[in-house]
Amino acid sequence: MATERTDPLTLEVVELIGTVVARYYAEYEQAAAKHSLTGAQARVLGLLTLEPLPMRRVAETLKCEPSNITGIVDRLEARGLVERRPDPGDRRVKLAAATEDGMDTARRLRESLDFAREPLAQLSDEERTVLRDLLKRMLGDQAPAVP
Repeated sequence: MATERTDPLTLEVVELIGTVVARYYAEYEQAAAKHSLTGAQARVLGLLTLEPLPMRRVAETLKCEPSNITGIVDRLEARGLVERRPDPGDRRVKLAAATEDGMDTARRLRESLDFAREPLAQLSDEERTVLRDLLKRMLGDQAPAVP
């Protein structure tokens, strides 16, 4: 029997996920500010630590307009955190890539995010593994690669 979208358990889970997401974003914004970044700049930088990407793909991944990404990359580039490179497969395309300073800044930012660490520390390794696997199952192909 399929679970209805409005059953009490589903509604409670949705509310809990919403609370987790809101708390994560609030802390992420605070952590980004400590590194003199906006939340959007921090998200772009974090994405570019995984691999160099064309700005169109960054925009698609982050679900925003390419013109917004251009401005964000311009500001990150001015700070020496990102650089533009020609795409080896198509030299007409420019890739945005994190520099060494950008990689270091993104790492420090990730390490400063305490919100999830504290509650997760209360769970056993087995419980964290189950939670991770359930979240991956929920996200399917959209589950992010973790650097």
